[in-house]
Amino acid sequence: MLEQVVVGAAIVSDGRVLAACRSAPVELAGGWEFPGGKVEDGESEAEALVRECREELGVEVAVGRLIGTQSITDGVVLHVYLAEHLLGYPEARLDHDEVRWLAADDLNSVGWLPADRPMLAAVAAALRSDRSVDGHRPT
Repeated sequence: MLEQVVVGAAIVSDGRVLAACRSAPVELAGGWEFPGGKVEDGESEAEALVRECREELGVEVAVGRLIGTQSITDGVVLHVYLAEHLLGYPEARLDHDEVRWLAADDLNSVGWLPADRPMLAAVAAALRSDRSVDGHRPT
């Protein structure tokens, strides 16, 4: 059986990361996550993230390095990538009702969904470093 890959974007800008609060489905409502979604047939993980961020939040992103993976259920795995916010003002669309920019010290101020929690240490480290999303120092 092939695993279904779901991708999430830890979108960073000015030392903060974007978090989105789920409004649906009911079992996830009120939980915070790194936005993203399923990788469609013929789509790379990076292409899926760019598409999902555009659809869900109205923003354009540049996808950086993979920061972690987490099994969600049997046959479904989450891959979270750092992503740089390029343009657009993030707004809650589709299955979200709120978005917030969080600094590293504020990451625990929201109730993260279980699949996203293991990514928090890597996201905090990325926010505290002066490296860009692809792991290289800006020039």
